[in-house]
Amino acid sequence: MSIVELLRGELMRKPALTVLAAAVVATLTPISASATSGRLDWGACPEDVTKPGLECATLDVPLDYRDPGGQTITIAISRLASTNPEKRRGVLLTNSGGPGGSGLDFPAALRDLGMPQDVLDSYDVIGMDPRGVGRSTPVTCDLTLAEQPTNIPMYARNPAAVEEEAERVAAVAEKCGSSPTAPLLPHITTANTARDMDRVREALGEPAVSYFGISYGTYLGSVYTAMFPQRSDRFLIDSATGPDGWDSEFSRSFGQGFEDRFPDFAEFAAANPEYGLGETPEQVAAKYFELAARLDETPSPDGYNGQAFRFATFAALYYDRELPRLAETWHALDTGTPVPAPDSSAVAAAAPADNYQASQLHVICNDSDWPEDVRTYQRNVEVDRFRHPMFGAAGANITPCAFWPSEPVEPQVEITDEGPSNVLIIQNLRDPATPLAGARKLREAFGDRARMVTADQGGHLAYLFLDDQCVHRIATNFLVNGERPGHDLACGKP
Repeated sequence: MSIVELLRGELMRKPALTVLAAAVVATLTPISASATSGRLDWGACPEDVTKPGLECATLDVPLDYRDPGGQTITIAISRLASTNPEKRRGVLLTNSGGPGGSGLDFPAALRDLGMPQDVLDSYDVIGMDPRGVGRSTPVTCDLTLAEQPTNIPMYARNPAAVEEEAERVAAVAEKCGSSPTAPLLPHITTANTARDMDRVREALGEPAVSYFGISYGTYLGSVYTAMFPQRSDRFLIDSATGPDGWDSEFSRSFGQGFEDRFPDFAEFAAANPEYGLGETPEQVAAKYFELAARLDETPSPDGYNGQAFRFATFAALYYDRELPRLAETWHALDTGTPVPAPDSSAVAAAAPADNYQASQLHVICNDSDWPEDVRTYQRNVEVDRFRHPMFGAAGANITPCAFWPSEPVEPQVEITDEGPSNVLIIQNLRDPATPLAGARKLREAFGDRARMVTADQGGHLAYLFLDDQCVHRIATNFLVNGERPGHDLACGKP
């Protein structure tokens, strides 16, 4: 999930699973400025991403880089240009996560979130709709809203539930493979997006680029700097997926991420007895299992079953600001009263279009070779139900990638220690979506290329989005001055 979608109210709170899975998809109107031969003509952005100072262009790139003179697709990019020529040092490419998230308005979103002026002076901040997304040449799976899968697998109560889910997600994969954009399908990958980024660098006339990516964007940035180490300047990686991106093992890590983060909510609920969820964190944890089991047997009048309850709890753990509403939801489900209505912005975000989900599936299913045997997922679910009883049987469940109609067209990019020492990883200790374990694996893969700074806080994303002055100072100093800690560093509680 990208930060731009979250800023638009993307975090759904309704119990219906199809609503929880919905995503914002931009209207696919063209951008007037374009480039077909490596020259960028900057012009006005589409109406819904028009922000002060933001300008847009397009660039044509090869669909298949193995055939550079063949069919092309269009990449839409944006620029928030530095207004201080004396301080400007280059460009900062960005990615807002997902995969599948539009990034055209991300530079303006970063400014509005409080990116320091020193950073904005130092760089032209570049946004991009990755290939397959939004106003770049988009992909579709032609899914109705009801057909769209959730980006986080659904909790499986038993082997039969895995088999039932397999039938549903197999139909999703089949529709992706027969959609009008199916000829594009094998080429929507992280490695090809990294190649597109390098074409953007070239069109900008820059010998090297700096980068800031969050969530899935950490994998994209890692792949770029692994493929093009000498064209990489300062790479800031915030909330890391790990060195292998979103593969089946990363999906299984949601079970660990849930349990890393849940104690923060349990402490909050126990400290606020008006919710009636328990007087101690242990009692709040017991209430989770009690409510899940009750809703498994008898869904609430609002439509919450055990799956929806577990899914909504996981989604709300992303940010501290969601914890009070989550406690209200639990209280309502426990007492049989109406569940709090979602914000109007969240309702508006439930658009019946599938580009976000389609482009996300294209990337994660193409990037790695997923297990294809339903029995593998059934075994993994039973193992993770024991290892991580709160959410393990969700993270290990089967997804459309098990039935994807294309095999990976190239080996996965290996993240190694070969290249300049220019990567800074920042990571919350208790991140449910990109758990600490993945960041540690990425740090190990990069070796001396990277340093890692951990923040003693919960939730997803560390820089700008949460108030941690230690992380904020280190990350800003890295982007502006190129300075990193001499060794890995742990920031205390903010």
